[in-house]
Amino acid sequence: MARNKLAGIIRGKSKSSKYYQSNPKAKAKKQAYNTQYNKSESRKKYRAMLQAINRKKGTHGNHDNYDESHTKSGKTVKEHYSKNRARNRGKK
Repeated sequence: MARNKLAGIIRGKSKSSKYYQSNPKAKAKKQAYNTQYNKSESRKKYRAMLQAINRKKGTHGNHDNYDESHTKSGKTVKEHYSKNRARNRGKK
């Protein structure tokens, strides 16, 4: 697998990104929490389910810039990854 070209590069402009850049202790605490959260069985099963959908629909690893996007009805549809990942960012 190719190495992430952006690894270690600070890219975020949000308030939280700036906060964690300037507060290494808080960043370490958040990272420790995220590590524990993502190791939980429920998150592993969730990721496996999403990966299975991507494999079944043929979007995994074909570099077509599309992901499976969740709809309000609970189904998934093929959608460009930038639109899929950008939706609802910054809204609360």
